[in-house]
Amino acid sequence: MAEPIRIANCSGFYGDRLSAAREMVDGGPIDVLTGDWLAELTMLILARTRAKRPGAGYARTFVTQMEQVMGTCLDRGIKVVSNAGGLDPDHCAEAVADVAAKLGLSPTIAYVNGDDLIPRLDDLLAAGVDLPDMATGEPLADPGRFVSANAYLGCWGIVDALERGADIVITGRTTDAAVVCGPAAWHHGWERDDWDALAGAVVAGHVIECGTQATGGNYSFFTEVPGLTRPGFPWAEIAADGSTVIGKHDQTGGEVSVGTVTSQLLYEIGSPAYLGPDVTARFDTIQLEQAAPDRVRIHATKGEPPPSTLKVSMNELGGFRYDLSIALTGLDVEAKAALVEEAFWIACPNDPDDFDAVESRLVRTDKADPASNEEAVAQWCLTVKDSDEHKVGRGIFSAMTELALASIPGFFAVKSSGSARPFGVHRSGLVPADLVPQHVVVLGGDRTVVESVAPEAVVEVTPADGPGTPVPDGPTVAVPLGRIAGARSGDKGGDANLGVFARSDAAWAWLDDHLTTDRLRELLPEAAGLQIERHRLPAIRSLNFMLRGLLGEGVAASTRQDGQAKSLGEWLRARIVDVPESLLEDGAPVAGT
Repeated sequence: MAEPIRIANCSGFYGDRLSAAREMVDGGPIDVLTGDWLAELTMLILARTRAKRPGAGYARTFVTQMEQVMGTCLDRGIKVVSNAGGLDPDHCAEAVADVAAKLGLSPTIAYVNGDDLIPRLDDLLAAGVDLPDMATGEPLADPGRFVSANAYLGCWGIVDALERGADIVITGRTTDAAVVCGPAAWHHGWERDDWDALAGAVVAGHVIECGTQATGGNYSFFTEVPGLTRPGFPWAEIAADGSTVIGKHDQTGGEVSVGTVTSQLLYEIGSPAYLGPDVTARFDTIQLEQAAPDRVRIHATKGEPPPSTLKVSMNELGGFRYDLSIALTGLDVEAKAALVEEAFWIACPNDPDDFDAVESRLVRTDKADPASNEEAVAQWCLTVKDSDEHKVGRGIFSAMTELALASIPGFFAVKSSGSARPFGVHRSGLVPADLVPQHVVVLGGDRTVVESVAPEAVVEVTPADGPGTPVPDGPTVAVPLGRIAGARSGDKGGDANLGVFARSDAAWAWLDDHLTTDRLRELLPEAAGLQIERHRLPAIRSLNFMLRGLLGEGVAASTRQDGQAKSLGEWLRARIVDVPESLLEDGAPVAGT
């Protein structure tokens, strides 16, 4: 049986800390260096980049990082696996090869593609494969409007590349966890139906995929985390059975705790059955334990066969938008908002009905008896969208400017786009896995094809039990929910996920009993009219909610102030609820008010 493999993360998104690769290579022993450079929004950004510069649709920061660490990785036998290839993994591999040549190095570089479906959309439709929308089931129409369409590939192309001696493997749109699962499967020699081991590796990949979010970044109880001004990046040490120890290099900031790992487990997930191209990882079987300081063991994760389809991330250019916010200061805020809105549309060369979409809202950020000028300011916010760039350009800006001396007292613009900005619309589709094989190419060598279809099997999984503590009763006190619960939230296309977790058994019993979907609607009025799904994860004392449609047409098109729902959980934690006094007295860690 092989020893555990230590896989380090050095990127949670395109634009993450540039020095992280060097920190992880030099900071302690690792076997594999990896990271995540892609997101749904990133694919849109890369599509726009490639339209301007053909072949440039990849993360150039990864190439810079390779220049910093390639020599050390080769000397120490550290493999590199990256999804930084984006839309052009072949060109990314060639750019890394150019860096290697400049450094006088000769690594074996491979890339994996086959995920890009843009050239195949017409043929797929002609063959009756209509890529139904994951949310609505509606078939794909007018494929020419999409600028990117990428299937989420699994780990077996990466395994093939490593088996063929690759030192550096660059992929396109794999799942975020595949770049961790691939090296683990290669190292341990797993088969495609080693469901539990694969599920454990997927969970490990999910925990470390967002970098420092596993070591205290974006953590609800951040005041308890030491060194958070510069947290270290995480690594996952994966054993032959898929169990994992999450850790970080010694002498780095942040912490790895059951709390930080739980928080990241809840990030951007849906149901407890976490679907992937290689395995369905059952998050409702996960067990966590604090094995040592900055070491958390994840074990007992169960896996099931994956679905027969792959998710497809698709982006189209939705048109152009203009966003503006006008300050409403002091008294008579609602009257000021009404006047500004009426005056704006009189000054605007187009009526509201002339645009594809118009959203107007009053944002009350002002306070009574304000102690500062900023505390006196509310905002009237307007977003207009249209396919005609000129319609949402200069005319909007000029209409706003005309109001400067002719409308409300205290007028000033808090925000103005200045000009029309393009925006994208995201859609998630499904494609049969057998139609999307993975193409593995070794630079200077041969190429192979790896099928994406998983073996068929019937596997029964029983969710893990949670604590059996009864729901506490007795006197209650009105406090923010965040006194006893943490949260992590994020975007899933046009939906938002909101994970909430407790840190004591008694707090979990109360949270599970109290935080129903109806109660969530009361606490978050923005979600009152939305479809909400509630999922229980008792073994990690957590709930996960899916708020369908909160983000409209996706991150790039959303008109919410927080278009990625990153702050949704912290808003919930700030809401006042009646909590049993015993929960604030039982010695469990609590957050400050």
